[in-house]
Amino acid sequence: MQAHILVLGFVQGVGFRQFVKKKAVSLGLTGWVKNLSDGRVELLVQGQKENIQKLIKLAEKGPFFAEVKSVQVEWEKASQSYKSFEVLR
Repeated sequence: MQAHILVLGFVQGVGFRQFVKKKAVSLGLTGWVKNLSDGRVELLVQGQKENIQKLIKLAEKGPFFAEVKSVQVEWEKASQSYKSFEVLR
């Protein structure tokens, strides 16, 4: 299963990407997370649907200093598979 996720709010400069990576790895998920130039954070996550849903719930809260306004999720068919979870620059 794969989900493409966009997180809107005060989510850059507060450790959001590292927070997501740590949680994704602990849930056995693969994929990546990166900042977008418009202030959002983008994720592509692969793994068991229930674990992706757990990560989405965690992303809705974010780390301590984050203020998440919305999380958009699109479930997709995976076009390639990832072996780890990376923070992209």
